[in-house]
Formats: sequence, structure tokens, C-alpha cells
Amino acid sequence: MITRVFSMRVWAPVGVLTSLACCLHQRRVALADLQEADGQRLVDRSLLELKMVQVVFRHGARSPLKPLPQKEQVEWNPQLLEVPPQTQFDYTVTNLDGGPKPHSPYDSQYHETTLKGGMFAGQLTKVGMQQMFALGERLRKNYVENIPFLSPTFNPQEVFVRSTNIYRNLESTRCLLAGLFQRQKKGPIIIHTDEASSEVLYPNYQNCWSLRQRTRDRRQTAFLQPGISEDLKKVKEGMGIGSADEVDFLILLDNMAAEQVHSLPSCPMLKRFAWMIEQRAVDTALYVLQREDRESLQMAVGPFLHILESNLLKAVDPATPPGKIRKLYLYAAHDVTLMPLLITLGIFDHKWPPFAVDLTMELYQHQESKEWFVQLYYHGEVRPQRWDWVVARHPPPNPTHLVW
Repeated sequence: MITRVFSMRVWAPVGVLTSLACCLHQRRVALADLQEADGQRLVDRSLLELKMVQVVFRHGARSPLKPLPQKEQVEWNPQLLEVPPQTQFDYTVTNLDGGPKPHSPYDSQYHETTLKGGMFAGQLTKVGMQQMFALGERLRKNYVENIPFLSPTFNPQEVFVRSTNIYRNLESTRCLLAGLFQRQKKGPIIIHTDEASSEVLYPNYQNCWSLRQRTRDRRQTAFLQPGISEDLKKVKEGMGIGSADEVDFLILLDNMAAEQVHSLPSCPMLKRFAWMIEQRAVDTALYVLQREDRESLQMAVGPFLHILESNLLKAVDPATPPGKIRKLYLYAAHDVTLMPLLITLGIFDHKWPPFAVDLTMELYQHQESKEWFVQLYYHGEVRPQRWDWVVARHPPPNPTHLVW
């Protein structure tokens, strides 16, 4: 039952794959069973065999989505879009059924906003491409060099790739794959994507009426909340932005992060209030998401969690044909995907997910006991740090019993 995942502080067990929803009591019992009196784990990790990896990542650095209403604008020169040669890697985009690439309404909207200097809003830059290539190289080191898990050359029988149908995400995926497989492939690279109306790799407020209704008032009043309102007024006054201008902490953070990562001259007030801007942007998002509102979180990322869980369930089911399982699943998503996902999994660090950040889930099987384990990493670090391993003591649930 995936619905109880929201009562968890940690998602580490499988078997529970078992249930992304194992209850807090079960987790504590399982954890106690794994420890000696001195706190050492009983599990011999040398007997754990890696079976599958799933990586959810944010795209690389880009231009801002909406410029700030200031006289002095940062210049976004098209030279920032230069493609590093090592990131070149041919790919094809299809819909989820393998048909033609769907239309991307978001890309059309971004092209309606031209920034000072000539770039469009939301464009992946050379810096972003290099970030994604570096992430691919890190994955290569982990799963090709340190552990001979993946083939050193891209093999479509081993890797499944899905992205939101937004160009910066498709290009970020290209760069990641170029770094991971060093531009070597045995077959065509297919990136699967979906129509914007039915996309689940981000909270789909446009398509999910219930989610839109549940969060509408909170999205409209978030900037009016005590603390947020006073700090927003202070920053806007310091930057010379009129009180009537529709600028909130999310827009401020978006511009600040984009300017900083590209080392562009920024408004001194943005630099002065950098910490406050990020924290208040997080506060704004948390006010809208409200972890206590389990139904909204479920609608925001539940369908995507179902995909991740289904991949795990298929992998641990001995009846699944080998050809139906990939070693690596890649999902190109967004900051608005990762934040509710991290909150749901109980590992949110109260920091805005940066460009090119990744959430990685590793599935292991114990070679002797045949029990299953999941290890979580965020930004390359083990999460949660206190409870890295929890054994699955129960058989996997029947997938037909999943409730959304």
C-alpha cells in the first residue's frame, strides 16, 4: 500500500519494497534486528549484489524563467549556449509508446520571453551541459569502474531513459549519457517522454484538478504569510522593485541561482540576501506543499513514486521475464519534482534542489539470504545517514493491491 508511504520518515526497505509503505514500527523492529548490542550491522555488505539503479535528476544550469523587473538587467549572451564537444551524443525522442515526440507547450512559452542579450528563458547553458556530463562521469565511476555493473558502452537492453518533454531536460539527459558512456553506444538512444497534459514527472497542476483546487489558495497567499511577507518587502525595496510587481521568493531565487552559477554580475542586494532568499523560497514551497496534507503530496508525486516502486517490484518478482527489467532507469525531472519527492521519503534537507542534483536508488539482493535492500543517495551522499540499510522481512505485496 503506497498510500502509507507518507507516514514514513525513511524509505530504505524493499521487500517492503515491501512496501514503500512499511510502518514506523516495522522499520524500527527491522532496524533493531540488524544491529548488535554495540550498534554494528549484522548484514555483510560484501554479500550484497547490486541488481538495479534508478536515478532521478534535475536538469543542468539554465537561464532564468522570468527576468526581474529592474532597469539594470543581467546580459544573457548566446555564447553561453556553446555545446562542449565531449557532450555530443545522438538521441531520438519518442512518446511513451515509441511514437512521435509530443508537442512541448512549455518550450513554446519559454520562447516568448527573450532575455537581455538574446537568450530565451529556461535554456540549458554550457555550464549546465558540463554539470550533467560530470554527473554522468560520476555514475560511470560508480557503476562501470568501481563496480562492473553496467556495460562501458550504452546498451538499450540495460538502460531505460525518460524525461519531461522540455528541451533543457532532453539535452541534460544527452550530456549525462555522454559522460556515463563516453559517447559510445551499441544501439540507438531513445528518450521517452509524455504529453504535458499527462506528465507525472512533475506535480501536474494543469491536469490534476484536485491538486490544483487543494493548493490554489496556498499558492496565491504563500507570499502573504508572516515572515515571508516582511522579508519579501525588504528585499524588493532594497532592489528597487515596486510593491505592485509580481515578484516572489521563487522568482528571486531562480534569477539568483542562475546568475551565480554562471558567474554573472548580479544585483548586490541579491548577493546580500542570498541565504534569506533561498530559505524563504523553501518556506514558500513548503507552505504550498504542506507535508501534513498527505493527499496533496500523493497527487503531486504519487504517480511518479508508483513508477519507481513498480520498477522495484518487477525486479524482485522472480516471474518477471529478464527482458522486462533494465539495470539502470534514468528520469530527467525538475526541482519541483525533487522537493515533494524528498519530503515524501523523509530526507528533505530544507535546501532548494540545485542544478544537476540527483536522487539515486540502488536495489541489492543478499546472495545467501536472498533478502532485498534499497540504498538511497541524494547529491552523491547516503541518505538517511543514520539508517542506511533496512532488511525486508516480508514478501513483496501484490502489485494489484497498490492504492492511489
